[in-house]
Amino acid sequence: MVNPNVEIARLKELMPASARMKIKIILNDRQIPVIKAKFPRPWQPSHPVTLNMDLWQHLSVAERDLLFLRTISWVMLANLLKPNGYQLLAGAGVAGGVLELMKGDAVGLLAAGGVTALAGWQLWRGVNGPQTEIVADDRAVQVAQRRGYSQADAANALIRAIEAVPALEGRRVPTQTELMRCQNLRTQTRLTEFSSVPTGSPPR
Repeated sequence: MVNPNVEIARLKELMPASARMKIKIILNDRQIPVIKAKFPRPWQPSHPVTLNMDLWQHLSVAERDLLFLRTISWVMLANLLKPNGYQLLAGAGVAGGVLELMKGDAVGLLAAGGVTALAGWQLWRGVNGPQTEIVADDRAVQVAQRRGYSQADAANALIRAIEAVPALEGRRVPTQTELMRCQNLRTQTRLTEFSSVPTGSPPR
């Protein structure tokens, strides 16, 4: 049985220093996901990460470490404060909508609203896309290495966690993105093992 207070304190210590002031760990045993982080909003002073402790405790310590670090890495990657094309487009749509509202132009208001919705959807898709998920996995493994894990041990622990989550959440099969993430982590592990094999015989 995992003590919730002890576990939260341990996870706070596990986090990178840059995330400790921004991440708030919350327990929610009613949620279906083992661990969940909402889409970050730049105006929020902190970003909640919720844990279902009843499910969480079924994972090993290493699996919990890597799954938590991976979630934190995803939140930190979703840096909406950094301007990009879709954000600028969304901002232009909002500004246009306000202007059209003041002018009383219903058609212009609908057009500006459509631009804002499209830009927001593209931004959300970018943050929640497979590539961002894979990058978050890679960063979690990197952070774990600074916490004493080897690259292979960290990657394998994250693979086991990803594979265990569907059953804990009542899903029969993993998602396509989860399969892609595991494949990427296994490829990294094989490359690491290959690079550690001596390529020549020692001199006699």
